[in-house]
Amino acid sequence: MASIRARADNGLLFFDFRVGDQRFREQTKLRDTPANRKLTGKVLVRLEEQIALGTFNYREFFPGSKNAAKQEQSQLTVPATQIAQAVSQLESGAKATPLFKDFADTWYAEKSVEWRTSHKNTVRDDIDKRLNPRFGEMMVGNITKADILSFRADLAKAPTRNQNKLLSNPRINKILNPLRQILCEAADRFDFRTPFQNIKQLKVKRTDVEPFSLDEVKKIIETVRMDFKQYLTVRFFTGMRTGEVHGLKWKYVDFDRRLILVRETVVDGEETYTKTDGSQREIQMSQLVFDALIEQEKSTRKISEFVFCNREGQPLDYRNVNNRVWKPLLRHLGLKVRRPYQCRHTAATLWLGAGENPEWIARQLGHTTTEMLFRVYSRYVPNLTRRDGSAFERLLTSTLGGGERQIDIPAANTQQEVQHG
Repeated sequence: MASIRARADNGLLFFDFRVGDQRFREQTKLRDTPANRKLTGKVLVRLEEQIALGTFNYREFFPGSKNAAKQEQSQLTVPATQIAQAVSQLESGAKATPLFKDFADTWYAEKSVEWRTSHKNTVRDDIDKRLNPRFGEMMVGNITKADILSFRADLAKAPTRNQNKLLSNPRINKILNPLRQILCEAADRFDFRTPFQNIKQLKVKRTDVEPFSLDEVKKIIETVRMDFKQYLTVRFFTGMRTGEVHGLKWKYVDFDRRLILVRETVVDGEETYTKTDGSQREIQMSQLVFDALIEQEKSTRKISEFVFCNREGQPLDYRNVNNRVWKPLLRHLGLKVRRPYQCRHTAATLWLGAGENPEWIARQLGHTTTEMLFRVYSRYVPNLTRRDGSAFERLLTSTLGGGERQIDIPAANTQQEVQHG
């Protein structure tokens, strides 16, 4: 049976096959990598097929080989020119594109200047621990759609860091995103078709928000330790993101106009720009928030530029707050443990339930339109207001009269006649 083997001295692949009772070896210029073995394997299948059919022509398969004289075929029912071209294309194509690991480093160096440090670390970690072990020794031009789909299937079976469950679809999509960008950029530079053609992201289940009720908010604020009462009050009644609260500085607190200016954020200890341009906004302080910040000023104004800080005056650490304050508090109160980000969702649903203008709410949250507001939160409004259409019914009753009264307005009536009819 024919096979693909590698020479011990130089690591180059060669074909090892028999025609009749004669054994032949033909060396390629390809290095021994999984990608090159896969490609030469495809040629090997065609080679064996030609031999089995009795149509194998050595000179056309391996032009210029010294072994051709040992094995000649007098007639060919199927020409083997295509096989010779395939071998030639494999060797020339392999030289045309760099190894994935090398191009990934180039791509990362060029793109990382656009990212936050936290995102840089995530992408670098995924390249080193996920992508390079699988594709690092493959040439970018040789990576196929089948390679990517196989990798994605393996990711779906891979455990998370704590080993207690498998990687989720959102996590798999995040791992595949840099792979997609790297291969698309390589395809553009080295003029080949990207293997990501028609590969869609895995479907992600819609995540329901889990806001707290007003009674639950009251319990949380009344129970939390004293040094975090003002912190949670601001979180629950401003809708600020975690990084925005932790990055809030006293210079952005305008007591005179009762405004919080969202201008910076802190992510993994790094001070940086807000999530988007739309996140740059002014939040109106309610009386509760105003009083909470006045009280907080007594504690931190003199020791730090940050409104909420640790004993050293540095911004709060998300993981520390989450693990040592937030989660224990919810467990103590018998409430379902959920992310602190639900404070933002709580603010949105309370505003909506109170009947605030949706456009105003969107501005407070840093949304450029009300689309996300209605898509994410609107289903909570009936539960909070307990109206479910009754408000509209009251509007009709107060304007047009009782429900049993038949209203018949002639088309010719003027507005004044309608009002006095």
